Amino acid sequence: MRKRLRAEAHRALAALQTLDRQTLFVLLACVALVLVQYAFGGRRFFRLELAEFFGAEPRGLGSWAWWFGMQGVTGFVVPVLCLLLLFKRKPSEIGLGLGDWRLASGLALAYLPLVVIGTWFLSSDPAFQAQYPHHVPAAYDWSVFLTYELLFLFYWIGWEYLWRGFVLFGTAPTFGLYAIFVQTVPFALLHLDKPFAEAMLSILGGVALGALVWRCRSFWIAVPIHAAQMLILDFWCTLRIRTGVDGIGPGALVELVQAWLGG
Repeated sequence: MRKRLRAEAHRALAALQTLDRQTLFVLLACVALVLVQYAFGGRRFFRLELAEFFGAEPRGLGSWAWWFGMQGVTGFVVPVLCLLLLFKRKPSEIGLGLGDWRLASGLALAYLPLVVIGTWFLSSDPAFQAQYPHHVPAAYDWSVFLTYELLFLFYWIGWEYLWRGFVLFGTAPTFGLYAIFVQTVPFALLHLDKPFAEAMLSILGGVALGALVWRCRSFWIAVPIHAAQMLILDFWCTLRIRTGVDGIGPGALVELVQAWLGG
């Protein structure tokens, strides 16, 4: 029995040595980083453990700043340092360069009208109005809304790099184009608590953003695209909450704008 166990151990070690170290590290590290973010980077952790030290209102913007900032650290700062220092990768190899910025910019501008129209329809759903903006006071105060959205940028940098940078480029040497779909799986699964339409769209969005970043060789393009989606959705939901307009036709849009400007 001892010989058999020793043989199995040697076999396992031999198999392990055939694996690409960077790919193995990235796949395990991305899971660990998500768990760290959930355990220590959430708003609940801030409210229970940190709010009193900062003299912050537990349910104020401070908790959101902590969440967004920690996502920036666990999703961007740590992964970038790992690839640069542990695996000696160049910034351009891990999606940090400008890449084909002309193509990226053109596609982003072409996509923007679709975002405006799509989020207009989504915002008419009460399920979306109940979730967006996540920070409820932002729907009733434009200065809070602007501060909240600016803080959100730290979140998007961390969120996008974790999947469209760290996982995509970190596993590309092993998986090639399949890395686009590898990064889509955890990205979509982390939308489980979102409205069903958004959760399903996250599959298409994950593939599309992954393919775009792959083609342009830069993760940066994914940040304004995803941030714009959330900003515009928050904006439509905020206007609907403030005005009570729920329709989706041109008349509803006119009524919403008139109610907003008149208020």
